[in-house]
Amino acid sequence: QVQLVESGGGLVPAGGSLKLSCAASGRTFSRYPMGWFRQAPGKERKFVAAISWSGGVTYYADSVKGRFTISRDNAKNTVYLQMNSLKPEDTAVYYCAAVISSLREDYYYTALGEYDYWGQGTQVTVSS
Repeated sequence: QVQLVESGGGLVPAGGSLKLSCAASGRTFSRYPMGWFRQAPGKERKFVAAISWSGGVTYYADSVKGRFTISRDNAKNTVYLQMNSLKPEDTAVYYCAAVISSLREDYYYTALGEYDYWGQGTQVTVSS
């Protein structure tokens, strides 16, 4: 069983920044590829960013590339999402997720169905 707890959401004006954190339980966090997804009201949950278990490989949705940065600290069992130059269209509930069955340290995952565990989400609201 893996528990994921997101934090760091809030209300921010357009152009501002937020840093989300996701704290994970489990002794093998360093072997979990991790991802961030978001879901706006009335819309499907969508991929935002992913990181390999070593942290050496990252991947981003086109909509956030150049503005968001995913990172991880395996010593703290935590993955982060630094969000800069925020736009009103970034408003959503943000979820972190973990893959527990990956076999390679350089893999990342972008599909919802590939993730095994999810956090409860944290709200990010960007005002115009």
